[in-house]
Amino acid sequence: MTKIASRIRELGIELPNAAAPAANYVPYILSGNQVFIAGQIPFWNGELTGLGKLGSNLSIEEGAKIARICGLNLLAQLEVACDGDLDRVSRVIKLGGFVSCIDSFTEQPEVVNGASDLMVEVFGD
Repeated sequence: MTKIASRIRELGIELPNAAAPAANYVPYILSGNQVFIAGQIPFWNGELTGLGKLGSNLSIEEGAKIARICGLNLLAQLEVACDGDLDRVSRVIKLGGFVSCIDSFTEQPEVVNGASDLMVEVFGD
């Protein structure tokens, strides 16, 4: 078992199967020694989760959990891109997120931290 796979197991994280593209796009692109992963949605156990808007019917905490699900889906795609060996990943360079929210909502970074914190848990700083 690889170092990152061991860490994922120690953290009690179960990665989903990498989802097939839902539209006309590729799930990831390898470019040199970098991997670019397509945007991920909060699809979990066969269901789209987290429907709604932050600041309306979803809390910041719920939003962060939804972002974490997107992060888990991202890790699943990354694992496929790395032929099952996440030890090939030396660092996460950039992670972006789209937050569905009402106009007056200003806590997007706290929500996206649900995915960012997951990357730090798995790969370290």
